[in-house]
Amino acid sequence: MKYSNTFKSKMVRRMVGPDGLSATAVSDDIGIPQPTLSRWLREAASGKVSAMVRPDDERQLLLPFGGLAPSCCDEPAGESPVPVGAGAPGSRPQAGGETLQARAGCQEPLRRKQPRGPQREVNAAASSDLQRESRAGHVAVKAMSDGVDPERPSGLPGVGAVARVEGSSRNRRDPSAQPLSGQGVPYKPSAKSATAQRGSEGIVVPMRPVQQNAGRGKGPCGGRVGSGGKREGMSGHGTRSNSPVGHWFDSKVRQLQRRLWAAAKRQPERRFHALYDRIYRRDVLWEAWDRVRSNRGAAGVDQETLEDIERYGVMRFLEELHVQLREGTYRPQAVLRQYIPKADGGRRPLGIPVVRDRVVQTAAKLVLEPIFEADFLPCSYGFRPRRNATEALESLRERAYRNGSGTHVLDADIRNFFGRILQELLMALVAQRVSDRRVLKLLRQWLEAGVMEDGTVNPTPEGTPQGGVISPLLANIYLHVLDARWTRESSELGMLVRYADDFVVMCDTAEACEEAERRIGEILSSLGLELHPEKTRRVELTWGQEGFDFLGCHLRKRLSGRLLEQRGIRRYYLQRWPGQRAMRRVRGRVKEYTGRNRCGVEDVEDIIHILNPILRGWGNYFRTGNAARKFGQIDDYVAWRLHRFMVKRKGRNLRAGEAQKWDRAFFESHGLHRLRGTIRYPEAA
Repeated sequence: MKYSNTFKSKMVRRMVGPDGLSATAVSDDIGIPQPTLSRWLREAASGKVSAMVRPDDERQLLLPFGGLAPSCCDEPAGESPVPVGAGAPGSRPQAGGETLQARAGCQEPLRRKQPRGPQREVNAAASSDLQRESRAGHVAVKAMSDGVDPERPSGLPGVGAVARVEGSSRNRRDPSAQPLSGQGVPYKPSAKSATAQRGSEGIVVPMRPVQQNAGRGKGPCGGRVGSGGKREGMSGHGTRSNSPVGHWFDSKVRQLQRRLWAAAKRQPERRFHALYDRIYRRDVLWEAWDRVRSNRGAAGVDQETLEDIERYGVMRFLEELHVQLREGTYRPQAVLRQYIPKADGGRRPLGIPVVRDRVVQTAAKLVLEPIFEADFLPCSYGFRPRRNATEALESLRERAYRNGSGTHVLDADIRNFFGRILQELLMALVAQRVSDRRVLKLLRQWLEAGVMEDGTVNPTPEGTPQGGVISPLLANIYLHVLDARWTRESSELGMLVRYADDFVVMCDTAEACEEAERRIGEILSSLGLELHPEKTRRVELTWGQEGFDFLGCHLRKRLSGRLLEQRGIRRYYLQRWPGQRAMRRVRGRVKEYTGRNRCGVEDVEDIIHILNPILRGWGNYFRTGNAARKFGQIDDYVAWRLHRFMVKRKGRNLRAGEAQKWDRAFFESHGLHRLRGTIRYPEAA
């Protein structure tokens, strides 16, 4: 039996909507075989079956951490208020004489004078008058022309198809609303670079991803929108799901995040009161599971691993979690206390939540992060979308560009930050933006879940476990007070650069640096925190006298020999390279995999296969600085360790002159990653 695309779309929405059913439930309800329903899901993910969208629910705004993505509605679109058959009242007349592809080209926009004053809202799709097909709809048809069903007639067959085609591009807002292009508001996305854009044109985004093309859509007449295509966005997109509806869910979650961020940006004083039902949405839970699985991680107190959940059934697991959150029966478990060694010889306590709690925390982060991201300031770089440690280091280098600029630095460290956070103050800061009591209760449950150590659950009256998914966001919310007060009251003293709980203040004079330390101490004392007296120090960078460590790098001003030789100018620039701790750490990893316990390995390529990810990851982090000499030292050390490994493995069977051929070139010919020659400027990295 053949089914129409409209019927397929309805069934797909029943299965993948926020309150969708499983394929088995739908199969039992309507009698369609489950393999057929699964095939419709795959067709929906590939764009063969288009989901009807609600045009007035689209707000294509650009998050600072997410690009434009294929749009899908949060809820199934309602029934059309008018007949949708071809020729029925309310349907658009067929245009003859030219094909859609010809009409969808870049045309000269009509210059029409917009009427002023209050206007009655007109539903263009429900009007029975003869209407010209909108230019945005032409471009939308052009973007979707590759996915047109060959059995369906060409053109725009009725209001229903027009709504599906033009849903993401038509401007059907209230006449007094802000334009969708963002004109006149501070978060306006940069849609075009070389072509002027009218406020009524908006941005056209394909309903499905295009193969071998950039990740964003195209402007109506301006070519590529923005610079997209690098798939940069919220953290955790290294490994994506192979589910046929995974990308569909991802686009819906991105759309939700864009709307939350835009609303928070427009209204800085707004408190969001309906967020809990977004957290337990099935698409949000699926995206949360996808990110938890890509990040891997150990089991919690229940010893349940990711593999156990996959054997149990991911959809079944997420459905049970959805029901628990919706009915209010979800209760988090205690976190498992583990310790990892620190570079200074101490131990850092970590709290490992169970997989179930990690999924819910990730879902809560997906919903809450865009709201607080609209408030965070540019001086914060840690654990934020589209911001990283390299940008923090580059801001310091640019600040200290001249000899007399940025010559004094306050290298600060907060004592036991994650263990001394005041939970009541943290919840009050969260409540400034969130008024949903169920969300606040959920956060409080995580803070008070307790820590299991040596089989005993200990209460946590203060602090937040370091290692949870939600902990970095809560830390940024807590220290946003420091960022805001410094920017408002003390920015004239110097520039604050913060990465989580690690921060520095770069000043021009010693007096300003001393005053900055005093004011930082006052702000932290109001938060129940204090500077570490032994690790906090003031550093003078003049003429390269001293340096400081920040984010694994050692920063120091060095004389430019080129300017001195060519022009006789003594100018010092702030440079950075891997610090001593970073060098010891990577040497320790190399030594661990090339010791005597590895002599049983038959082929050296197996050892190289283990070392390459370590060297490549370490080099990618430090390659934007002045690390050429350090990279050469690590290359020599790796070659020396592999040479010793080969000699020890041969033992008494080593022949004369055989060891001389085991040099660096020999190991590189067997695939060893070389750090030399990988230095890149930050803009090109």
